[in-house]
Amino acid sequence: MADTSSLISGVAERYASSLFDLALEANSEKAVAEELNRLESLIDSSDDLKRLITSPVFSADDQFKAIAAIADKAGFTGLVGNFLRVVAKNRRLFAVPGIIRAYRVIEAKYRGEVSAEVSSAHELTAAQETELKAALKSVTGKDVAIHVTVDPSIMAGLIVKVGSRQIDTSLRSKLSTLKLALKEVG
Repeated sequence: MADTSSLISGVAERYASSLFDLALEANSEKAVAEELNRLESLIDSSDDLKRLITSPVFSADDQFKAIAAIADKAGFTGLVGNFLRVVAKNRRLFAVPGIIRAYRVIEAKYRGEVSAEVSSAHELTAAQETELKAALKSVTGKDVAIHVTVDPSIMAGLIVKVGSRQIDTSLRSKLSTLKLALKEVG
């Protein structure tokens, strides 16, 4: 299984790097990032779209036609629209979530920032995001670009991933630790 994840990671990084190079040439790296964020929201909100990009059951032609229609309907034009079509034609749709994450890391590094993925039980306010960025900056020594996703299953707290480090202050994690400790005692 480790081989598959490293393959996806390698594929995602190569595609993200190519997309970033194209965005840099077009001076539209921020616009591409915003469209990728919209795409990620679409994927997260649609089980059918998740199935389309991850299932090997669909033919390359079916995936291409579906992604082209989705890109047109969602208004993904220019680089992101064309990029999605290329990824579909090359049978690499399974890597799209990884491509989006890798693009964020590349873009943050280009701006001299560190990229952080944050999972929260609820939407963070602007003040909370600012405070989190300041706390992460004091730890990393660099400006931090954060991407927040809401995951109600963590109940409370945050899960923050910066590079290879993960800080898990979620209630779900704390309850799991407590459950294990109680099993050892009893």
